Amino acid sequence: MELSRRLQAVANLISEHVTVADIGCDHGYIPIYLFQTRKSPKVLALDVNEGPLKRAKEHIAVHGLSIDTRLSDGVKELCPGEVECVVIAGMGGALTIRIMEDGELIFRNLKEFILQPQSEIYKVRQYLCMKGYRIIEEDMVLEDNKFYPMMKVINGTAPKYNNLELLYGPLLLEQKHPVLKTFLEKEKKKRSKIKETIIKEAGEHNKTRIREIESELEEIEYALQRYY
Repeated sequence: MELSRRLQAVANLISEHVTVADIGCDHGYIPIYLFQTRKSPKVLALDVNEGPLKRAKEHIAVHGLSIDTRLSDGVKELCPGEVECVVIAGMGGALTIRIMEDGELIFRNLKEFILQPQSEIYKVRQYLCMKGYRIIEEDMVLEDNKFYPMMKVINGTAPKYNNLELLYGPLLLEQKHPVLKTFLEKEKKKRSKIKETIIKEAGEHNKTRIREIESELEEIEYALQRYY
């Protein structure tokens, strides 16, 4: 099974020889890959919708593998301690947080979990810190002109992250990750263009928005300084 760049990066974050549950498994690509490569001795594929779960079952059958599939809202069909690692990739940040809230007993019994939120990653990092989870590894890939940050998390006290670290990732910044640099440069250009457009317009509301954009640009500039 050959994975997309995003899914391969997610799979790379998973430790060797841990048992895994993929939440929102869609086509079952990650479970199939983990089983085929023998990276994991046991893999479960879970999805809240019957359609994606059916597709996963079909792909698993085509590859002649024995992988347990379950219809599950988040981790509700998992038992505490049943697996050592949970993967939540490709979901919105709010849904990721909701799954963790609803299944806190499961997450407190994990060796690690991998998160790749599609949105609101600031809130996800903030939530992890608040709940006593620790980010121990981060990665970021660019695929089809989209940026995908992701992280490996364990139970344990997290450092107090500043706003910049919550926005862009403490370890991505520390490692001067090249894809993060590309992302920051793109965001700088985008916000600069927005500022130029707004300046041409009048109104008190626009002045407020300009100040907001200038503040965002300052944060981006500060983050980019780490690369020089």
